[in-house]
Amino acid sequence: MSEFQAIPPGKLAAVVTHFDMRDLPPVDAAGLERPDLHLEFVADPDLDWYRDLFRAVGARWLWFSRLRMTDEALGAIIKDPAVEIYALTRQGETTPKGLLELDFRDPKNAELAFLGVTADMIGSGAGRYLMARAMERFRAVKPPRVFVHTCTNDHPDAPKFYERAGFRACGREVEIMTDPRLDGTLPRDVAPHVPLI
Repeated sequence: MSEFQAIPPGKLAAVVTHFDMRDLPPVDAAGLERPDLHLEFVADPDLDWYRDLFRAVGARWLWFSRLRMTDEALGAIIKDPAVEIYALTRQGETTPKGLLELDFRDPKNAELAFLGVTADMIGSGAGRYLMARAMERFRAVKPPRVFVHTCTNDHPDAPKFYERAGFRACGREVEIMTDPRLDGTLPRDVAPHVPLI
């Protein structure tokens, strides 16, 4: 038997799947063999720079959480020494093409907070490279548990991508949110796969 719940106009619903791992797999050496890519640790990320990269990577998937934060709230996260921000660039280019954010604020539960690439990098193996670098970092820190989540607004292959990396689904929730395209957080023309209502 199924149940349907009405979603009010201006709202979106997404099914969020939580993943975790407790035994880190070996580092994906083949995934790291990308001389055309460079991952740079950003020690003191500028808030506007971060928001621009977050938007460039995530707007098509309706990433909005960090865009709605005040400067103070965002700065408290991304400037925390236990949060690591990395920018991916392609050889010969200066504009970042990907974002990797690792959160070690809870020493027992490290979070793969954000991992994504711009539209022109999808299918290039850059995501695998970012995951390999993330796993390399997690193996260095050795947290007892690493977790990540994805939702039905993300790339449809995201769950398989996390499973291939060694994560296992451990929970599911429904998130109801104000559509970020209707309140000015994101442009109205992004994420055409999710209709505006």
